Amino acid sequence: MTIAEEDGNVIARELARQKENPVHYPVPPSVQVALVRGTDRDVVVVVPQDESANDGAPLPEVRESLQIQALLATVGSRMRLKVWIPPNDRARVKAEWGGEPDSLIERLPLNYDDVTLRTIEQIDVLWLKGRSIRRAFEVEHTTSIYSGILRMADLLALQPNMDIKLHIVAPEARREKVLHEIRRPVFSLIEPRSLAERCTYLSYDAVREIAALPHLEHLSDSVLDDYEEPAEI
Repeated sequence: MTIAEEDGNVIARELARQKENPVHYPVPPSVQVALVRGTDRDVVVVVPQDESANDGAPLPEVRESLQIQALLATVGSRMRLKVWIPPNDRARVKAEWGGEPDSLIERLPLNYDDVTLRTIEQIDVLWLKGRSIRRAFEVEHTTSIYSGILRMADLLALQPNMDIKLHIVAPEARREKVLHEIRRPVFSLIEPRSLAERCTYLSYDAVREIAALPHLEHLSDSVLDDYEEPAEI
């Protein structure tokens, strides 16, 4: 690529000025930048950080999403699985859950690179068995419903061969929008399998039905397969 001589002179002057009188431009704490090795080159990526928890009273829809997170934690715990809740949500979810301390883990026992771990740590609910993730849930309560879907896509982009069950959990009224977003062309091009092939929709009502099942202690997490809805057409 070539640039005009005038533009080149401007860039050269600015580089010389920075060398003589260095100015530090810190990256904001909320922006986490990392270098990821791609198939043919290294790529600079940014891992978005979740916004801080609201200090005031939660909005009704936010409160409902916390209740669903708590129900998912309850179901996983009763199935004798370990449960992960992101640090930003943990106190509020525990207040709704009142769950068993032994099932909620404080640190993920995973051997991934830092970028992948930061992405995984922000997922709303994880069920783990031993040192492996069995299922990952993003509870979508916002109108846009993008954040959880993007996080799942980020995870698959970073670890394309990761083999875990992914679920977007949302109210029935947002079912069509969730399925539509999962099927977006950009997510369909994820290799080796598209997001729609690996991520399903689970309604709030389905989570409540599962939580109400008797003898959850004797069921495996595969019971969710009867309630999820595939996004793949």
